[in-house]
Amino acid sequence: MNISNILNEKSIFLNLKSGNKREFLQDLAQKASEVTGIDTLSIFDSILERENLGSTGFGGGTALPHSRFTSIDNVYAFFAKPSSNLDFDAIDGKPVDLVFLLISPENSGADHLTALAMLSRILKDENMCHKLRQMSKPTEIYALLCEA
Repeated sequence: MNISNILNEKSIFLNLKSGNKREFLQDLAQKASEVTGIDTLSIFDSILERENLGSTGFGGGTALPHSRFTSIDNVYAFFAKPSSNLDFDAIDGKPVDLVFLLISPENSGADHLTALAMLSRILKDENMCHKLRQMSKPTEIYALLCEA
């Protein structure tokens, strides 16, 4: 699986103006809904349910919320940068400024895990995160992610 199989330039959202984690996830759910056709509230509720199990903010200013749905057949990834750093209850207590959202079909165990691992590797790469933080155009970000 390549990132280009699950992400495109229209799935990259920059400067999402949200005051907190909840608002950010609502905004991201709304944008993901436009691409996937899944109801915004269903996406938001599912992501929030997962966050209640434990924050998907895994340190270094990054987060990887994820969820599964029966109503889709493809794995989707979304990349987002909030307009300001967010308290995401991350494991290291640091605010988050780089987020991947992963939405997968309910029955796609292997593909979901493969995509999760791929996105996790990107977010754990400090050099990659530094570059992502410097970029301000979806086309640049997409090109960089496709190189990873």
